[in-house]
Amino acid sequence: MTFHHPQKLKTIADLIGAKFIGSDDFEVLGTNEIHRVKSGEIVFVNHPKYYDKALNSAATIILIDKEVECPEGKALLISNDPFRDFNKINTHFTRISNFTEELHDVEIGEGTKIHSSAVIGNNVKIGKNTLIFPNVVIGDRTVIGDNVVIQSNTVLGGDAFYYRKLNGNFDRLISVGNVVVENNVEIGNGCTIDRGVTDSTIIGEGSVLDNQIQIGHDTVIGKRCLIASQVGVAGCCIIGDEVTLWGQVGIASGNNIESGSVLLGKTGVNRDLKKGTYIGMFAEDFKTYLKKEVKLRNLG
Repeated sequence: MTFHHPQKLKTIADLIGAKFIGSDDFEVLGTNEIHRVKSGEIVFVNHPKYYDKALNSAATIILIDKEVECPEGKALLISNDPFRDFNKINTHFTRISNFTEELHDVEIGEGTKIHSSAVIGNNVKIGKNTLIFPNVVIGDRTVIGDNVVIQSNTVLGGDAFYYRKLNGNFDRLISVGNVVVENNVEIGNGCTIDRGVTDSTIIGEGSVLDNQIQIGHDTVIGKRCLIASQVGVAGCCIIGDEVTLWGQVGIASGNNIESGSVLLGKTGVNRDLKKGTYIGMFAEDFKTYLKKEVKLRNLG
């Protein structure tokens, strides 16, 4: 999430009641999740296992639960609950309405047709010659390009599935990002595309999605991808251009799929994949899989 205007480190520290290490006027541009964080932004960390990852990330400001040595050129915000205070910062700078308030400020391009049963949130932008079918739900801050087709019962911009366990219950990390659907995309019936926690979930230009597909928060789908029914992509994945995902493919969070790859039906992904064709529960190279099958059959 980028602030509308740059903030100062002391301003943010005062907002959450945190101690800070760094200059009072150290510039803060926004917040972001660790997989997408950029220079000038805050990232949070609340477990020693991930201290180094956060401190050595592109983040310039680290919201952390212990005072540690501050890397050169960076700043620290010391909090007894970084998760809570990350939410506090995000919701201070982003209005959360969740369809309880009709503020709107919606931009709709020429030639676009939206069925009367569709529900549109606030600060939404929709391009030209786009077609939105019955019962589509478009959440706050969603951006949709030109010549897009969104079929019935699809939800763009639902909350991210991002929780921690707190006092025996699940505590949500509040989603202040959005969904961006680029030009010439087609999305089938009953798809769910979660908005980013702090950044954009992106469906790249010319991509086509079948029915009943789940795309997790902050995931980036490249250009001209083809995704078949019942695919599930978890949060913070990067899918390259011209990737094909056949039915019931499942991709775990934080994994990258190189451009031009093909994942055959029911393939499971738990690691980054180079360009290739894959099959199986643990994404095995397809040619290797066929050779193995031939050897197994010849054993008889």
